[in-house]
Amino acid sequence: MRILILEDDPLTALDLQCVVEGCGHEVVSLCDTLADAGERIGAGLDFAFLDVDLPDGKSFPIAERLHQSRVPFAFVSASRPSEIPASLQGVPFIPKPYHHAAIRHSLVEAGR
Repeated sequence: MRILILEDDPLTALDLQCVVEGCGHEVVSLCDTLADAGERIGAGLDFAFLDVDLPDGKSFPIAERLHQSRVPFAFVSASRPSEIPASLQGVPFIPKPYHHAAIRHSLVEAGR
């Protein structure tokens, strides 16, 4: 799968990239701001991991665009799941600090 990662912490982003690539997938976009992610959403994405809190706001506009485009994604965040808007409540939420197994599981589920 072709994966977008939206994460502002460089170490977390690198860790996510290593897990994704270790599962045989390709990270096609590694973004740290909403603006950067907004420019990279397009055809060819198969899945995304989104942090909720970013330097330029919450990732919910990106999540809504992915949802409307039918691109599956998961939130990976230290935020509370209760902060997720009602329209996105069904999206998988992986709390930080996360376990690699949870990241791998979300990739397996998305690939089904």
